[in-house]
Amino acid sequence: MKKILVVLILVAIVLYGAYEALMYYDNNFIYGRMRETPAVRPYEQPLFNMEAGIVPVRAGEAIYRATPGVDLKSPLETTEPPVIARGKAVYLTYCAQCHGYQYDGNGTVGQSFQPLPTDLRSPAVQNKPEGELFKTVSYGEPGKRQPALQTTVTINDRWHVIAFVKSLGLR
Repeated sequence: MKKILVVLILVAIVLYGAYEALMYYDNNFIYGRMRETPAVRPYEQPLFNMEAGIVPVRAGEAIYRATPGVDLKSPLETTEPPVIARGKAVYLTYCAQCHGYQYDGNGTVGQSFQPLPTDLRSPAVQNKPEGELFKTVSYGEPGKRQPALQTTVTINDRWHVIAFVKSLGLR
């Protein structure tokens, strides 16, 4: 009986030692001693103030997508020469391959399409509201070959292209 009591006491001592070792580990190393580093603690420093214009509150892709095309208006002065010049540069980068350098749909890639891409000087394009053109450029046309350029071309550059396309009818 004395041997069993000694064994039970030894087991209890070992279990208690293991328990204390685990508690020591949990209390001191569970966070990888992170509490002892010179890191910033929560609420230690104030958050910086964001500059105006970083977070869109009146514009942005979601708002453009949700607004009907007839209600969209360009934020740019569409008749200003620098706006049209920027639009032409963006057009030559992203659009000329299909719509062509003469804007007639006979671009290098566009020649292989049946039917040809739209002639941008045509009354059908020139009479369309700029918001409708913006949505066509941004989100493509279902069932047609116009790709969605929303992830490729910035919002401002899309408006520049629209200003340039609209200027083709004035020539």
